[in-house]
Amino acid sequence: MSPTTRCIKPRIGVSAVSSPLEVGANRALPSAQDLARNLEAAGCEIVFCDPIGSPDQAVTAGRRWAETRVDAIALAAACWFEDYLILDLLEECRRPLLLRPLPGMETGALCGCQQATAFLKALDHPYLSVFGPMNDPAVLAQSIPFCQGAALQTRLRRSRIGIAGHHLTGMTHTAPHEFLLKKSFGTRVVWLDLPGLLQQAKDIPTAPLEAQWQVLSRKAGQCDVTSAEGRDSLQVYQALRKQVLQQGLDAVTVGCYPQLMGRVCLAASLLADDGIPFACEGDVHGALGLLMLQLLSGEPGHSTDWLDPVDEASVVFTHCGSGSWSLAEKPETIRLASVRLMGQGVCSLFTAKPGPVTLVNITPQPDAYLCGILEGIAEPTEMVFPGNPVRVRFGQPVAKLIPWIHETGLGHHWMIGYGHHARALRAWAKLAGASLRVVGAETPT
Repeated sequence: MSPTTRCIKPRIGVSAVSSPLEVGANRALPSAQDLARNLEAAGCEIVFCDPIGSPDQAVTAGRRWAETRVDAIALAAACWFEDYLILDLLEECRRPLLLRPLPGMETGALCGCQQATAFLKALDHPYLSVFGPMNDPAVLAQSIPFCQGAALQTRLRRSRIGIAGHHLTGMTHTAPHEFLLKKSFGTRVVWLDLPGLLQQAKDIPTAPLEAQWQVLSRKAGQCDVTSAEGRDSLQVYQALRKQVLQQGLDAVTVGCYPQLMGRVCLAASLLADDGIPFACEGDVHGALGLLMLQLLSGEPGHSTDWLDPVDEASVVFTHCGSGSWSLAEKPETIRLASVRLMGQGVCSLFTAKPGPVTLVNITPQPDAYLCGILEGIAEPTEMVFPGNPVRVRFGQPVAKLIPWIHETGLGHHWMIGYGHHARALRAWAKLAGASLRVVGAETPT
């Protein structure tokens, strides 16, 4: 199976600001063009506007960027400029602002940005100002996570996560606080009728699914389940996929434990390859974490529990076997089997592929959401748990991480995505506001 996911592409409005009287004003256009080229080469989509030196030009640019729905605005400061240019611009397009003052002893570009950030801070408008030569890779490295964070914010504010059934009894932290979730992340929860969904699945004719099951089961290295179980799993997948399309869902979760264990696991694997993250056990927050990581990485992620340490710096994470087959370390070893504990349904059992990973843990508090972030390296592992075990090595001792998790109050579900995305997630969190608190980001040494 080849996933159809792709990572977000930040859409950035680019221009330059200057005051015509000042030294360096003549470099406004070339500096804006350089900024646009650098951001585009780093993966951004650019909406370019001519340099801004008057209130009318600020309004014109702002209106164009509002119409094209940019995620953020990036301005090269060629020299000193009047701060009201930015104020007039933001009245037309209130998006996060990236300022790039250019070096120059006589130009006053850095002074102009300092006076601009003074009122941006006072107005609580999100911004980032980075100083240095336009083609300095280090400056660009600071800018890109900000752009990615802004794009993530835009995408999440329009996202919908479906939940079939309810969060699980005994897993209180998975219950979504819908007001706070909308305020913190922008996500809207869509409640799906589980009995109706299961009836829809039952009503799907099984005969056309037999050929699909035979093709799918032959792709696995081993199949230990019956065709009847395979067809049932495909019926559930088809019913869920129909709901995703009808409701415009970006991610989904089902309250599966214990009655539906195994019956929804293959659907989770297949939906992941359709670009729809699926979190286990009715966890809306887990589905949201998977969506965030998928948007940043461009590929499916793992829905997992934190299990036992393997050594002083690595831990095994896994769940029952609901991962995308694209995440298998050795696709030829994928085994289709019934779920542990209940002995029903179809799970895809495989060990996870290695590589750099980011772990996200979203847990509600009475007044805010916690978003725990860790970075590590996924390493090869054995099938130490019947599911999709992921062994992650961290840059600090597990003996320090475990007390930190308990003291911070993070829940037991960890979503894992490939690549290191902590910087982009921290940039996004600053845009999300006070109702979101990010904790524990680390980069492995």
